[in-house]
Amino acid sequence: MKKAFLAMTAIAAACGASGAFAQTASGVTLYGLADIGIEAINHVPGNSTGGNTAVRMNAGNLSGSRWGLRGTEDLGNGLKAIFTLESGFDLDTGMSAQGGRLFGRQAYAGLQGNFGAVTLGRQQTALYDLFGAYDPMGANPRYSLAAVDSAFNGRADNAIKYTGKFGGLTAIGFYSFGRDNNGEVPGAAKVARNYGLGLAYAAGNLSIGTAYDQYQGATVALQDRSAKRAAIGASYAFGDAKVFGGFRWLRDDGTASATATITRTNVYWLGGQYRVMPALLLTGAAYYTDNRNSSADPWMFVLSADYSFSKRTDVYLNIGYAKNKNGSTQGLSGSGSTFVAAGENQTGATIGLRHRF
Repeated sequence: MKKAFLAMTAIAAACGASGAFAQTASGVTLYGLADIGIEAINHVPGNSTGGNTAVRMNAGNLSGSRWGLRGTEDLGNGLKAIFTLESGFDLDTGMSAQGGRLFGRQAYAGLQGNFGAVTLGRQQTALYDLFGAYDPMGANPRYSLAAVDSAFNGRADNAIKYTGKFGGLTAIGFYSFGRDNNGEVPGAAKVARNYGLGLAYAAGNLSIGTAYDQYQGATVALQDRSAKRAAIGASYAFGDAKVFGGFRWLRDDGTASATATITRTNVYWLGGQYRVMPALLLTGAAYYTDNRNSSADPWMFVLSADYSFSKRTDVYLNIGYAKNKNGSTQGLSGSGSTFVAAGENQTGATIGLRHRF
């Protein structure tokens, strides 16, 4: 009886201690964003050779829809425990995005202090973290730099990441043991390995940044093949206007399959924004892809108007034109034959609503 009483007392004490520790959390924030619109677009792959015109509802146009939890705990002496769980979803269907993952946008925990932050989990790459600031369209899901190269919306599973901010300087470095739910194969450490780094500096009206990203093939047979990217971008603000420009280099040794050949492309972009009034922002951008091993070199042009009803709610109109030649497949929502019929130009327009909470 005495032993039972002592055991119950120990359990009660442990529960009490656990509750006491839980109360030290500094706070958890629920946040999110909902973005949806109607698009009219031509030359979408379908039954006809040159594609079809589609009028459709699209979610995640200016920003990917998401909800998330973000929390911190003050550990003392300037040290904090941090976490983020962020779930992407398609507002038009209610289904999870990022391949059906529950927290496909981000899922990590770590420590933060004067040295910066070290985090572990599924995280954004340095290209994603930095280059939204150097694309006039913010490297958003459609009608933007991310439609030219989806790596600008890149994420890596199983990643350890360092982020440091010191005045105007931001430094990022990450290493993934296996991206896209691949890798971590015993005896084959290269499989799906992904790593990169980035630096950005902002001073006054000028901001400039650079980043490198490399990943290996996702199978044992492809682990010695790599895709390497390097990019540099800049922006400069003056008055109510802001200009942007950048360059991205790519060499892919054939990471997609055993029969894939070496791919080399350069991407160039230029654009600007002008705030007509506090609530109205106009944006224009041009993107050019130079395929080094072919003459299939497409252009993409975008015009956008965004009107804010408040700090949390805005409406927008995006108009885009992709000019393809010699079989290139640059679409307004992405690059590839699933987005536009090969060699066909594409014109599209989207009107939508975005709300933050």
